[in-house]
Amino acid sequence: MNIANKISTFRILSVPFFIASLAYYSPQRSYLRFVALGIFILAAISDAADGYMARKSKEQSKAGLILDPLGDKLLLMSAFICLCLNSNLALRFPLWVILIVISRDVIIILGAVVVYIVKQNINIIPTRWGKLTTLFQMLAIISVLLQLKFSPLFWWLAVILTVISGAVYINRGFIILYALDSPRTNH
Repeated sequence: MNIANKISTFRILSVPFFIASLAYYSPQRSYLRFVALGIFILAAISDAADGYMARKSKEQSKAGLILDPLGDKLLLMSAFICLCLNSNLALRFPLWVILIVISRDVIIILGAVVVYIVKQNINIIPTRWGKLTTLFQMLAIISVLLQLKFSPLFWWLAVILTVISGAVYINRGFIILYALDSPRTNH
């Protein structure tokens, strides 16, 4: 296992600790919110680090193509859900934010499965919109963990980018699927 995959695995393994720190958070145990923040920031840094390490060492692997996005999705989805459902937080994500974020990810995952089934291969390459979306989703999560009054600004930007990047990925999926049909002839 290369170093980038180890970093991605670390991110995946950090998710239960992040969830637990928020699940047990209460005003009497306010330090747990900061534990969650520390875990999240460390995991977010690992997201940038694993991609950099894989490119720099030219050790991009098939396992990494699965582990990296899996780590991202687990971390971000669990954070959004926990920061919506935890009634001990004064400032939480509204349910509609969670529905948009999770719907986009589910659609992308299902689309990738369809492309894989049809092509028997898949090449997952994140777009600039996707990377920007991830950045703003992470900033929104950090701002809610810090209970910043301007957190809604971050979650609105994250939602707008989530919708745009979702549309870009859907369009890309259709292009890949339609490209498979174009060489065929109906004789």
